[in-house]
Amino acid sequence: MAYVGIVLVSHSSSLASGVRDLLTQVAGADVRVEPAGGTGDGGLGTSAEKIEAAIARADAGAGVLILADLGSAVLTTRAVLADLPDGPLLVDAPFVEGAVAAAVLASTGADLATVADAAREARDVGKF
Repeated sequence: MAYVGIVLVSHSSSLASGVRDLLTQVAGADVRVEPAGGTGDGGLGTSAEKIEAAIARADAGAGVLILADLGSAVLTTRAVLADLPDGPLLVDAPFVEGAVAAAVLASTGADLATVADAAREARDVGKF
C-alpha cells in the first residue's frame, strides 16, 4: 500500500529533523516524512533544491503533503511547486500540530485530501 508522504519545510534543519523524528514515532516507518530545513550550506533559511529533493523522496505514489514553518518557507515552496507537475500539496496548517495530525491520518492509508484536511483542522484544536 502506498501512503501519503509528508515534507517539512523549515528555516532550521534541526527543527525539520526533530519534527520528522516525532512523526516517525506516531505514524511509523511506512509514512515517508522528509525534512527540507535550512540552506544548502547549513545555515538558517530555505533551499529550493532541498524542497524539491524532499518532495521526490516523499512520493510513494499516494501524493505528497507539504507543511512550512514561516512565510519565506511558503514562498520558496510555492516557487518550487510552480515548476513541478501538479500533485504535491502545500497546506496552511500549524507546523507541528498539523504535521502530527497529517502523519496519523497518512498512516491509516487515507488519501491526500483527507490527510490535508486533518492538518488544517489541527489549527482549531485547543492545547488545554
